[in-house]
Amino acid sequence: MKHTAAILTALLLAVSANADDGKPPSSTQRNTGLAVFAEANAYWASDVTANFYSGTPTATDNTGGIYRILHSNTYGRQIWQDLRTNRLITDAVGDYTMLTVAEFPQMHYRISYQIGLGIRYDYDNGFGWLLRFDLAKLRAQGQWNLDATNGTGQLGYNRYVPCGITGQEDRINIDLAVTRTVPLTRALDLELNIGASLVNTKVKDNIIEVNGHPYSILDRWDGRTPDDGVAAYEYINQGGVGYGFFATLLLGYQIHGIGAIKAGYTCAQTKTVLQNYTAWGWQHTLGIRIEMNNFSFLQ
Repeated sequence: MKHTAAILTALLLAVSANADDGKPPSSTQRNTGLAVFAEANAYWASDVTANFYSGTPTATDNTGGIYRILHSNTYGRQIWQDLRTNRLITDAVGDYTMLTVAEFPQMHYRISYQIGLGIRYDYDNGFGWLLRFDLAKLRAQGQWNLDATNGTGQLGYNRYVPCGITGQEDRINIDLAVTRTVPLTRALDLELNIGASLVNTKVKDNIIEVNGHPYSILDRWDGRTPDDGVAAYEYINQGGVGYGFFATLLLGYQIHGIGAIKAGYTCAQTKTVLQNYTAWGWQHTLGIRIEMNNFSFLQ
């Protein structure tokens, strides 16, 4: 116990020394006023909306999703012939209209990235505000199984043909937050941001892969299957604008008169809007923010 007390006492003395004899930093030793910043984060998205890309037919559109491609004359015949040529399906699958999904995928988002730019204003009392614009590019992925034997269980064949599926989307956040900065030493600050977001989600693509060949299952045919004589339309984004709330905790190293370098973690509860598929979910980011509040180079 005596040794432990001695070690703790030594640590406290060291911290006090680094804090300039324990005196709190004055407002003139902290960066206040207007600042601009850029940040880069690792992004963990909630999987709650990932199944939007699973290719499952909806209750009102039985020809949608994966079946839109499998049962189309344009692509389904090509897929069926490729599978027959490579002996991946049996004779029980007599033509492309008999191609069957044995198991739909459970989708999840991969770890992605988020970049952002913003402005902030800090007051002498430690409070402030910030406005930020973030962009995240997300990729959902999963695996589905195509029935290789059409239920016959014929010997000499695998029961299923494993196939991949991916979805891609962009999320643009507009964040407005109140900030509170607490000086720890003359160089280190602890900062809390609490605010609200508008989240615009834009679907970029939804692709299945069958025997190494990619096919987009986005609806470009006004709800119909892409058969001969069916015109393709310009794709209309299936995303939308949602909103959410977030809190960020940062540890910052102040460079007096120049700006700061900060490491932070953000937890957000966001309502993501996709066509006929809207849900709340937790989002997490971890990354670096670089701030600058000295604009003398503009003079």
